[in-house]
Amino acid sequence: MSIIQYLENGKTDESKNLHDTLYDKLLEDILTRKLQPGSKLTEKRVCDEYNMSRTPVREAFRQLETEGLIEYIPNRGAFIIGLSQRDIDDILELRTGCEVTAVKWAIERITDEEFAELEESFEFMEFYTMKNDIDKMTDINSAFHQIIHNATHNPRLIRQLSSYQTCLKYCKPSNYSIPGYLQAVFEEHREIFLAFVNRDVGAGIIAMMDHMENSVRRRTLSK
Repeated sequence: MSIIQYLENGKTDESKNLHDTLYDKLLEDILTRKLQPGSKLTEKRVCDEYNMSRTPVREAFRQLETEGLIEYIPNRGAFIIGLSQRDIDDILELRTGCEVTAVKWAIERITDEEFAELEESFEFMEFYTMKNDIDKMTDINSAFHQIIHNATHNPRLIRQLSSYQTCLKYCKPSNYSIPGYLQAVFEEHREIFLAFVNRDVGAGIIAMMDHMENSVRRRTLSK
């Protein structure tokens, strides 16, 4: 998907099946605490509320259980666990390590087509920074990182980073009210992009580490 298509269509993936769609909805409801920790989650309730059959519901439940977000208690059913503050802090640290690995592998493995996509996303990022459009910048930021993740050509790392991104999107958003937020984020991405231009793995690692550390700081500052 090109950057223009990404902006026009948002994050909707028409290829998603019912299980993926339901999983995304349940994940959002759990992480935003619409579904409260400790509450019971029944197949019938989910089928009725989300207008789904039992098969995708059971598949989504299995995935959520695997990820530790719900727990099956014998003779009682499934209960919401959610994420604790420690879980979130751990995800932030794990994500940093994965993003650093991703930028290293991506600089080494990126194709000409992928680099063109990265360059295009960076140009859009510069444009929307100048327009002070936080919503578009948020989308472009996600697209920029997704291109890097895909350029690793490592499905396991891509899936792991996607999981971290989704969790952090809902439970630990960035503080957009910080003075100079957009310009700071843009400058950090400029350093990452220049590392790709120069095929400099060392510079890419340093730039991504700096970006991740600042990202954690922006997330932890109070609104």
